[in-house]
Amino acid sequence: MSSSTFTLPATPRQIAYARSLALRNQTLLPWEVQQDRRSLSAWIEAQAQLAPAAALDGLPSSKQVAFAERLARIKRRAVPEACFRDKGLMAKWIDGNK
Repeated sequence: MSSSTFTLPATPRQIAYARSLALRNQTLLPWEVQQDRRSLSAWIEAQAQLAPAAALDGLPSSKQVAFAERLARIKRRAVPEACFRDKGLMAKWIDGNK
């Protein structure tokens, strides 16, 4: 058996990370890719580049969150949980509580 035809199986950590990326990016993790360490590594690299943009697009920025929390302390009220998941809702809450 030559070294060029030998494939290593994917590690459990690699598969777990790939599955979390697939969920986050709402894509399918092909079975064939999971069988080979190199193939899975390439798939992970491609999906990881998509993850930050896809995951963070709708979330409020850290500056928005800090400003909202500061307003909430001043006004003695809580920032609604939904605002931490949606940039637009956070902006509306901030505008209504300035």
